[in-house]
Amino acid sequence: MSTASSIAPIVQTGDPVLRSRATEVPVEKIHTPELQALIATMVATMREAPGVGLAAPQIGIPWRLIVLEDRADLVKKLSAGEQKERERTPFSTRVVVNPVMRILSDEKVTFFEGCLSVKGFVAMVDRHREVEVTGLDEHGEPQSFHAVGWPARIFQHEIDHLDGTLYIDRMLTRSFATQEQSQALFAGKSIAEIREMLGV
Repeated sequence: MSTASSIAPIVQTGDPVLRSRATEVPVEKIHTPELQALIATMVATMREAPGVGLAAPQIGIPWRLIVLEDRADLVKKLSAGEQKERERTPFSTRVVVNPVMRILSDEKVTFFEGCLSVKGFVAMVDRHREVEVTGLDEHGEPQSFHAVGWPARIFQHEIDHLDGTLYIDRMLTRSFATQEQSQALFAGKSIAEIREMLGV
């Protein structure tokens, strides 16, 4: 992956690029300086935000390309109990070109999500607990990921972006709140407790 990188502005909800299906990346473009620079920019922008995933449409590029990374310093902000409930463990940078997702389990889990393109807000979203994602890596090589828990949630969130879907389309609307309000009201509480408080 190219080390040259810059930080791109993150497109906010309301921009049409976030509501359209992104186009497959032509395989012959993967090795071009243009695409390698885009990948580096996406990773740098995700880290700067900071976030755990970013889709190309979020920086205005309508291509089916996502990057993901859940660093240990972000995971450590949660208590051991919260990490366990969310099934959240750190993982290194993933670059997926033209991802295809397959649902492996009908089981769904509910947690709060935020989005760099819906800045300042969070809401509870039901997601499948277990998925498989295939696609190409930054070198154009086939790859496959079996994801459970939080990594599966990140994959679903980012692939939604490629289809013009935001988490606010899937959220439990009664849980929609600013990050500050959500933290003040729900920090340290289990999802079951929060559901009871909200009546959902």
